[in-house]
Amino acid sequence: MAMAAAAGGNQVHNVFVYGSLLSDDVVRALLSRIPQSSPAILNGYHRFSIKGRVYPAILPVENKKVSGKVLHGITDPELYILDEFEDVEYERVTVDVSLMDNSNKTQALAYVWSDKNDPNLYGEWDFEEWKRTQMEDFAKMSAEFRQDLEQPESKTRIATYKSFYQQDGGRLLMP
Repeated sequence: MAMAAAAGGNQVHNVFVYGSLLSDDVVRALLSRIPQSSPAILNGYHRFSIKGRVYPAILPVENKKVSGKVLHGITDPELYILDEFEDVEYERVTVDVSLMDNSNKTQALAYVWSDKNDPNLYGEWDFEEWKRTQMEDFAKMSAEFRQDLEQPESKTRIATYKSFYQQDGGRLLMP
């Protein structure tokens, strides 16, 4: 079994995060730990708010930049959890980021919004505002998602999000 792990199951990754995953509470809910991280800048991208959602999206936009952080030492099983969490709304890509503590550039994985022409993207997402108004609930939803992921018939993160925030047109209030 140790041979199989050595054959590639123990690869570690850098992941650039810029939204809800900037919150240690959300990361801990998903990964059961808080990885080492470095503040970083992703050039050539913009962080949008999304109508009807409490989390942001990034897309390439010339002359813009997104501040965030790089999570270091993310294992393959942890990357699987993040992939499932980001769900089909995001596409995992490799990007070049600038680390703010030493100005070095490094490659990291980042989750970019899949729908490049989404009419629901607008403005700029504000982490401090999100932290004040949404973080506590979002961390609870993230923990619920993580627990559910262990089940054979786990829900997608989008389904967990919708049921948690009851964004199904008030169906629950109907008799």
